[in-house]
Amino acid sequence: MSSAPVGRERATRELFERWQRDKDPHARECLVECYLPLARKLAARYRGRGGEAFDDLLQVASLGLLGAIDRFDPNRGTAFSTFAVPTIVGELKRYFRDTGWSAHVPRGQQELALKVQEAEQAISSRLGRSPTAVELALYMEVSVEEVLDGMEAAAAHHATSLQLPHDELDGESRSLSDLLGQDDPRFEQIDASLTITSAANELSEGERRVLEMRFSGELTQSEIAKRIGVSQMQVSRILRAALAHLRELALAEFDDEQPVKSAGSNAPDQHCPPPTPGPPPSASLPRRRAGRPPAQPSPADRSMAHRMRPT
Repeated sequence: MSSAPVGRERATRELFERWQRDKDPHARECLVECYLPLARKLAARYRGRGGEAFDDLLQVASLGLLGAIDRFDPNRGTAFSTFAVPTIVGELKRYFRDTGWSAHVPRGQQELALKVQEAEQAISSRLGRSPTAVELALYMEVSVEEVLDGMEAAAAHHATSLQLPHDELDGESRSLSDLLGQDDPRFEQIDASLTITSAANELSEGERRVLEMRFSGELTQSEIAKRIGVSQMQVSRILRAALAHLRELALAEFDDEQPVKSAGSNAPDQHCPPPTPGPPPSASLPRRRAGRPPAQPSPADRSMAHRMRPT
C-alpha cells in the first residue's frame, strides 16, 4: 500500500486540528483548496437544472464546503468526504428549494418538482426521448396526479419577463405584455345603465321626453319650450324635478334600501311618494335676473339622462 494516501490523510488531519484548535485561517484555506474539486464535481451534477448558471451552483457548493469544514469533527474516525458530500448536496438542494424559485411554492411541492425533474433526466438518458407522465409515475412509484402536480409546480421555478420579444405570425415583434388582456372600463357602466334605465321607467312620459330632448337631442331649454308649448322657466323646473327624482330612484335601487315600482304601474310607492305638482304657469314664481344664463345640467346628469333613453 502506498504511503501517499496515508501521508495526505495525516496532513489533512493536522490541518483540521490547526483550524479547530488555533483558528488558523491559513489551515482553513488549505482545506478549501484541497476539497474544492469535490465541491465542483457535486455542483456539476446540477448543471443545467432549472436554468441556473454553473457559477452560481459552484458558489453554493463552496459555501456548503465551508460549512462542512467548520462542523467536521476528525475525532469521530470518519473521512471528511463522507461528511462533506451530504452537506454540500443538501446546500445545493436548499438553494433550489428556497432561492431558485420565482414564485412561492410550498416545500412539499418543491421537493416533488425536483424529484420529477431528476426522474425525467434519468429516463430521458435511457430512452432517448422525453418520458410520459405514466412512465414517470411508474419510475417514481407515485400516482400520475402527483407527477402532474410536480410538473405544474416546476413551471413556477423561473419567470419570463413581460418585456421579452415575441414574434407574431404577421412578422411584427411584440412583447409578452402586449398579449395580456385589459379590463374594459365599459363593464362598470353596465350596472349603472341598467339601474338608470329601470329608474327612468318610473318617470312620466313628459319628463322622459324633456330629458331626451335636452341630453340626447342637445336642445336648449328655449328650443324645448317652443316644441312642447311651455315657457323656458317651466322647462328648467321640469328638468330639475326629473333629475332629482331620477337620482333618488337610482340610488334607492343601487343601495337596495327601498323597492322601485314596476314599469307601467300607476300605484304610488309608499316609501317614495311622487313629487307634488308645481304651481301653474300663472302663479307667482321667482323670476330669473336679466343676463343670468339658465341652469346647465352637470356632466353626471347628462350621462344619467343619456343612459335612460328608451331602446
